[in-house]
Parts: sequence; structure tokens; C-alpha cells
Amino acid sequence: MSMDRRFVLKGMALGSLAGLTLGGALPALGAAHGSPRSSAARPALVLVNQGAEQSAFVQGARATGAAVQVRQIGGDLTDLLSLQSQLGSGRKMRLIGLLDDASAALVVDMARSAGARVEWLGQHTARGGVTRHRLLNTASAEGCARQLGRQLHGCGAGFELTEERLGSAAPARQLSAAPRNQRHADQWAVGIGYLLGSLGAGRPTAAPLIAQAGAPLDGSFVSFSIET
Repeated sequence: MSMDRRFVLKGMALGSLAGLTLGGALPALGAAHGSPRSSAARPALVLVNQGAEQSAFVQGARATGAAVQVRQIGGDLTDLLSLQSQLGSGRKMRLIGLLDDASAALVVDMARSAGARVEWLGQHTARGGVTRHRLLNTASAEGCARQLGRQLHGCGAGFELTEERLGSAAPARQLSAAPRNQRHADQWAVGIGYLLGSLGAGRPTAAPLIAQAGAPLDGSFVSFSIET
């Protein structure tokens, strides 16, 4: 990719990230449509970063048994332009993903422009086997954050989790636990992939436990569930 394209992408990402907050991007998107729709039977397009087609998040999404198609989003502007064209086509789509901050900001911004509905938006950091999660969701994802917290606590992962519900006056819900083992350090990504992959299928259930196969995820990520 040329330096000009890199500059454009970087500028777009920095501008979009300003709206990617618990009080910003999702309220505007969540109001794009009316009542929540059941979409469990609709095949999901799973967006991940380059090289993450076999990631813990994808394993969780596939464990639902639903039909999923994985697409890698990299530094090539062509990937984003193709996705933008799909979002603007008017065709009903369901997208779930776990991306780096900049890539996710671009996807969410494109979804906003296309009038899409976001059911879930999460910001996640993973450092030294401990994860922190800030979640904002709609009624469609009710119970998902609690299920994720229970599962992380049950498998011994160290985490902090804050959940806010769009349109609710209730205070944010907070959960946390100290790490007890590292065998399932990436279970948070498995759990989110599983929960987002099964949205609309009824009461959320626990994702399968997947033992750590390599070095734990490290860095900052954004998860989302989007419908057009």
C-alpha cells in the first residue's frame, strides 16, 4: 500500500476513534432502527485482523454452529472499500468482529453512515494475562455481559468488566476477579465470539472452554455486532 493510502487511513482512524466511546458511537447507531430483530438464523460475516482467521474469537463464533464467513481486515484500503460497498448495498447483513482500535473505528464509522444498527460495542485491553472490558449494548444483547463475567470468573481469568445498557437509567454494572491460572487467558475472546455469534438465539449460554494454544492476546481491541 502506498504512503498516501496509509496517511489517509491513519487520518480516518484518528477521526473516527473520537466517537468510539461508551457515550458516543453506539447511541447514534442504536437509534438507526426500531425494535430489535431476531437474526440468529442469518449467516454472520466475522471480521478479524490479518492473520487472525483461526483466533480465539473466530473459534468462539464457529462454536455456535451457525454459518459464518471470516474476512480479514488489513492495511489495504481495498478491503475497507469492499466492505463499505456491501454496507451501502441495502442488502441485509449481520457483522460481528474483534479488531484493533483503528480498524474497528473505520468499520463502525462506515456502519453509522449506512444507517446500521449496533447491538454491542466493547473496548478491550489485554495485558499480562489480565483483561479489562468496557461494554455498551442494547436489549438484544441482554444477559451477554453477565454470562461473559461468570465464565471468566469460572475459568480463573483475571478481568475487570464494566457494562452499560443503551437507553437504561440503571448504573453501570461492574465485575472483576483476580487471575488464578493462565490456561484460558484468551477465553474472553472465545466468549465474546460465541455470544455475538449466537445473538438472537435466546438466553445466552456459556462458550466452550478452549485451552491456551500460544501466547495470550496482548493489546487493545474493539468488539462489535452490527446489522443492516
